[in-house]
Amino acid sequence: IVYSGLNEILNGVIKSVKKDGEWKVLIVDHMSMRILSSCCKMSDILAEGVTIVEDINKRREPISSLEAIYLISPVEKSVRALINDFKDAAFTYKAETCFIDQLFSYIGRSRVAKVIKTLKEINVAFLPYESQVFSLDDPTSLYSFYSSKPNEEKDKMMENLAEQIATLCDTLKEYPAIRYRKGPEENARLAEEVHQRLIAHKADNPSMGEGADKARSQLLIVDRGFDPISPILHELTFQAMAYDLLDIKQDIYTYQTTGIGNAKEREVLLDEDDELWVQLKHMHIADVTKKVTELLRTFCESKRMCTDNANIKDLSQMLKKMPQYQKELSMYSTHLHLAEACMKKFKASLDKLCEVEQDLAMGANAEGEPLKDAMKSIVPVLLNKEIEAYDKIRIILLYIFHKKKGIGEENLAKLIQHANIQADSNIITNLQNLGCNIIAGGRNAGKMLPERKERTESTYQLSRWTPTIKDVMENAIEDKLDRKQWPFISDPAPINTTQTAVSSARFGHWHKNKSPTEYRSGPRLIIFVIGGVSHSEMRSAYEVTRATDGKWEVLIGSSHILTPTSFLNDLKSLDQASSTIFTS
Repeated sequence: IVYSGLNEILNGVIKSVKKDGEWKVLIVDHMSMRILSSCCKMSDILAEGVTIVEDINKRREPISSLEAIYLISPVEKSVRALINDFKDAAFTYKAETCFIDQLFSYIGRSRVAKVIKTLKEINVAFLPYESQVFSLDDPTSLYSFYSSKPNEEKDKMMENLAEQIATLCDTLKEYPAIRYRKGPEENARLAEEVHQRLIAHKADNPSMGEGADKARSQLLIVDRGFDPISPILHELTFQAMAYDLLDIKQDIYTYQTTGIGNAKEREVLLDEDDELWVQLKHMHIADVTKKVTELLRTFCESKRMCTDNANIKDLSQMLKKMPQYQKELSMYSTHLHLAEACMKKFKASLDKLCEVEQDLAMGANAEGEPLKDAMKSIVPVLLNKEIEAYDKIRIILLYIFHKKKGIGEENLAKLIQHANIQADSNIITNLQNLGCNIIAGGRNAGKMLPERKERTESTYQLSRWTPTIKDVMENAIEDKLDRKQWPFISDPAPINTTQTAVSSARFGHWHKNKSPTEYRSGPRLIIFVIGGVSHSEMRSAYEVTRATDGKWEVLIGSSHILTPTSFLNDLKSLDQASSTIFTS
């Protein structure tokens, strides 16, 4: 995804107007800057003759000697800012190339029309978050879909999401068969909206979906209520655990470096430019420190540096002695810090909590014996004053899902009282808006969570749960998804599961600083989750891709990436007025 987004922006925007020896200014708005940052490095842009990148909504010094490229999204604020740059004779820039995707007539009536050299539509309206993960950058989406309050913006939001998903398919050159989970009305509606937009994109770009096995590609639309368990469990794989337990904002991890008398704060971006992060992020925390230590020892031996005990203290000493290896040693130091911070939180309060969570989610203990008295397991957790309110809510929700048919209102009131979480108790009842059966005999009576696949692979005792979406991914690839439960919007191409798809680009090449020689020709399974996707579900996409030996590539995305805390915050907002949510 990252490579395709980079290709669309560099080739479609910057290279198309590049002239040798000429420098240009690139003007962006908030959305286009987010897209740019997610798939390009500054060096990529500089290499194409862009000397400076500026924010259209900030005050800028005029540079009348340089031409400008405006990469802006189709919103009135950005278009007004563009027009204001050229409203008088003293133009901000010499002339310009403008890339926008609507509001043409508004520009046509203004003075700016006289100085525009080119006006072009670029179909990138999504963030390539990782090589197999995308985001539509709309954290308010869960509220828009599932709020208890009337929402006049829902239709418009649905249309925007559909167009964004269509631009993803267009960028990937995919024209997939569309399926959706039957039941929730919004799934069918969004699937139909996407279908209509894909037809329009295909008319403009007939090469979409062409290729030996492309006819087998599918797009699945699923709602967040399909699996409410995965986003609330404490996950013990490195990425999911770090984002759940540590204060990571916009993928930046901040920590104190150690050293004698010179401790200082360090900020690190956790993304796919960090090859060690790519290698470690899906590993179980128990294996991470071991792996980092092993890799560090191998690195030290290759550089003839002696290290008996690879730890953070040793690293700070090595950095002083070997400054030429600062980049590599800092990377090892960061991940040792990150792993140690996760383990510190885990040992403080989570080991017992994780065991209770896994037993509830699986309906059985680590030995596979059915859970006889779930209440007995959860009461000590609820009464423990040292356990945080949100962790208690996670336990109560898992208990309710374990009961399958919901629990009585009186029982729920008692649990809330025991846990002393009255201030946040609406989180629990608001899950009903997602179609979950919370109150026995309530509005979602009879709605059950999906049946699960039997899994025999060995796992850590505190990591027995597998996200439900992984079952769906595997079944879709094997053509075993129930067609009544997962209907097609239009008739699909027949799937031949024994056929080998030619994979022309290794998945590691789908990266902002690497480029594949050809496009991938094998089929893709693209999954869109309405209302947010969790890190464990993201990991499942990579695991299923690996299991097919490259025959299929699974991509997953949503309006935004969830952590357990952000998911519970989203749920808490569902019975509040929209003005409260969007201004808070």
